[in-house]
Amino acid sequence: MTTSIEHKQEAAKYLRLEKDPATRIATITIDRPEKHNTTTIGMRLLFAEFVHKCNIDDDVKVLVIRGIGDHFGSGGDIPEHGDLYLNPQPGDNFLPDLEIDDGSVTYPPPGSFRYLFGLTNHYATARAGNRPLQEFKKISIIEAKGYCYGWHFYQCADADIIVASDDALFGHPSFRYAGWGPRMWQWLETVGVRAFSEMLFTGRPFTAGEMYTANRFVNAVVPREALEAETAKYAHACAITRPTDVVVAQKTFIEAYKQHRGEYFGSLLTGWLEGMLPLMTDDKEGDVNLGKNNTFQQGIGNVVKNNDLNYPPEWRLSMKGRKQP
Repeated sequence: MTTSIEHKQEAAKYLRLEKDPATRIATITIDRPEKHNTTTIGMRLLFAEFVHKCNIDDDVKVLVIRGIGDHFGSGGDIPEHGDLYLNPQPGDNFLPDLEIDDGSVTYPPPGSFRYLFGLTNHYATARAGNRPLQEFKKISIIEAKGYCYGWHFYQCADADIIVASDDALFGHPSFRYAGWGPRMWQWLETVGVRAFSEMLFTGRPFTAGEMYTANRFVNAVVPREALEAETAKYAHACAITRPTDVVVAQKTFIEAYKQHRGEYFGSLLTGWLEGMLPLMTDDKEGDVNLGKNNTFQQGIGNVVKNNDLNYPPEWRLSMKGRKQP
């Protein structure tokens, strides 16, 4: 696939938007369980498009975001971007991410600061699909379960309400192979500096219970079998409490507060920070470093899994790994 349009057409198999005009509750469902609901370029772009539509649609007041299967999602589809980061070939670029399908546009070459920064800076915009919930003027609710990693953790940081199953795990694998992620500032705000510092420096995921006590990042924790009913209860209450105009006014007030606290400023700073990745040097040979292609010859996923076993079982990202000694 070479264009953003082709990416979004492929993504339509894995992402759907449904709404009930009677209740004014819409649902975005991520349906890629065989890949733990990892998101592709097209899925991120389509997600941003869906959120934008719901923002305008008068039939929508509450937006629920959920995943099919055992997990909300384990982040972006890293192998899709792996070679672009690690082993770019002549003609490779991030133009589809930027929704530029004009073949006459010349992307900055590998090795330049702008090669990576052009993408990471774009991630600060809603249309890139990483932070569209920040500009959503209605109520967003995440139904969190199992893995809530990477891109899915971004959405949790930006949503208004999170209802989590008691087996949910929150975090970002990139803390162990890169050192940051696009929503760093927002995580500091929503998780709390002390708890987030622990997550960042150890790379360990936090349980739903821990996220409930960490600055009330999670609003409710329930058994897995009660998750859908609890999410529906929250969505129903939000849908009937006040008129949509009132909700939009409330959300505008909250957004003003977030901008006073520097939410978008933080997004720009993180884009710059991520763009500095190629300059990060190893402490020793064999360090896990996304900017060094020799580390990832066996594939990013395999490196992350193997490195995960070096941590205490209760701090591992993999649920299977957490059961191993």
